[in-house]
Amino acid sequence: MTRLRFLLSWLLLVSCGGAFAADGVRLKDIARVQGMRQHALVGYGLVSGLAGTGDSSTSRATRQSMANLLAQFNMTLPPEAIASRNVAIVMISANLSNYTRVGDTVDVTVTSVGDAKSLVGGNLVLAPLKGPDGKTYVLAQGPLTVGGYRYDANGSVGQKNHPTVATVPGGGLVEVASPAPALGDASSFVVSLLEPDYTNASRVAEAINASLGGRYADARDPEAVAVRVPESFRGRFVDLMRRIEPLEIAPDFRARVVVNERTGTVVAGANVRISAAAISYGDLRISIVTDNAVSQPALLVDPSRSVRTEAYANSRIDLQEQGGATLVTQQGGSIADLVQALGRLRTSARDVVSILKALKASGALHAELVVQ
Repeated sequence: MTRLRFLLSWLLLVSCGGAFAADGVRLKDIARVQGMRQHALVGYGLVSGLAGTGDSSTSRATRQSMANLLAQFNMTLPPEAIASRNVAIVMISANLSNYTRVGDTVDVTVTSVGDAKSLVGGNLVLAPLKGPDGKTYVLAQGPLTVGGYRYDANGSVGQKNHPTVATVPGGGLVEVASPAPALGDASSFVVSLLEPDYTNASRVAEAINASLGGRYADARDPEAVAVRVPESFRGRFVDLMRRIEPLEIAPDFRARVVVNERTGTVVAGANVRISAAAISYGDLRISIVTDNAVSQPALLVDPSRSVRTEAYANSRIDLQEQGGATLVTQQGGSIADLVQALGRLRTSARDVVSILKALKASGALHAELVVQ
């Protein structure tokens, strides 16, 4: 199954790489206008309505938070007097885009920070979400949506996914709009590539110039392309972006091999090349088996002598060294050729990971090796 996942991952990437080269990729999929971004917000609050799965009474932070909340409604209670497992303290996070207006709603993520067992059935109490500047931008509240569960009774526990993480779809109400770049009347702007590359930056500039019919775009560096707004599009930034975003280019990405050592998954691009190299590997298996037995005397010759049952253990060591395999790659070969050859040798995915790392160390693998 692991080897099959490796082969399927490689075939999928090969097919996608061929499609990119033939059809191209839209500019809006590999770049963005500089200044357009998401603003991270964070807050702290309480979830109520839990069916005994909230924080325990030993959580001083939960009791203090409840006392502070009740004090806002003219109910003064010492934290020691609060002992309820129907509430939980949580951290709240959300992302606010540049062009979100006052009155819009955003999705909110809620995570437990106490010892709550589950947030299923809970309701988020009104809480402010603040930005790095300390200002409140969003007010969050509403019922939680949990993609898992946890039930336990008499020592038996049944759990699926993470019941201490939840979302509130549309639970954040925007009170203050985030700062947005003034691009409507701008005379120029910058297109930023999601993955910096000199070739791609040059191709983006060429595509924009060909579409606008003049030299309006210049690649300043691998990540930024400066665009001058034509006179015919002054004050019509939306129309200009509608003209530029669908432009397609043939992206040129660097060769990269991604390896996940935990699962044994390897994903590589079709343009990964390898030099001539000799690969030799083998398996040495050592198994130690212990047999426990009891020595029971069958006949007592002399009753005056002390004879008793004795337990003993016999251990045997079995060494099995399978015949190693040798593989010689050709100059200019691709990762596809190597995968097919290793597949015919029935090499496991974890062995493939070790082989790729050894090839990279020897200088025969001409790609960036990313180990996760």
